[in-house]
Amino acid sequence: MSKEKRFERIYSQSMGAVEIWVDKETGVNYLYHQSGYAGGMTVLLDKDGKPVITPVTD
Repeated sequence: MSKEKRFERIYSQSMGAVEIWVDKETGVNYLYHQSGYAGGMTVLLDKDGKPVITPVTD
């Protein structure tokens, strides 16, 4: 197993309350939202309801 981090934060707003993370193996983007002591993450979807995918470069 590689020691390289699989996920990379590519966007942060409001001191970390809203973030976008990319899976560097699949390119799938995830939206993370934090409020107080709670938080959640979900797949980021485009206007057609399909996952947003960032091209993966090796």
